[in-house]
Amino acid sequence: MSRKTSHYGFLPLLMLVVALLGVAPGEAVSFALADRDREQAIRAGKKSIVLEEFGAEWRLRDASGQTLVVMTPFHRLALAARNSAFRGAEIKPRDIESVLKDHTGVLSFWATLRGNKIDFARFYTPTLMAGSLPVKASFVQNERTALREEDGKYAARCI
Repeated sequence: MSRKTSHYGFLPLLMLVVALLGVAPGEAVSFALADRDREQAIRAGKKSIVLEEFGAEWRLRDASGQTLVVMTPFHRLALAARNSAFRGAEIKPRDIESVLKDHTGVLSFWATLRGNKIDFARFYTPTLMAGSLPVKASFVQNERTALREEDGKYAARCI
């Protein structure tokens, strides 16, 4: 990874994993959810509270501990339903609408990168490569100061 641009070469693999292991073909990567998809996301979130690992189909980790999470509207709604279920409550219709309002039509990538300096990721600009065509992010937010981990490396979350 360069200082100015970070290319995620493992994204095609991640998208394949999402497509193959998703809740149902194509639904986990939908950018707008129909009523049936909303119900399925809420059911998946509620059911996930008994699972040790939630969201593995949306998460990829490399050998150095860097992670990438694909945040689709389906995943975000399932996560909100999961959080409500942990509190012993039903997710409220206004919460559903709020989640979907902020995430419909949007594909977000949450990356946790590791580096040697506290500000290593501050100026990273991610570029998604679709073949030879670069796709620039519409929004980038990087942590200004990364968190120091036990091994002395720093971890920064980039959205």
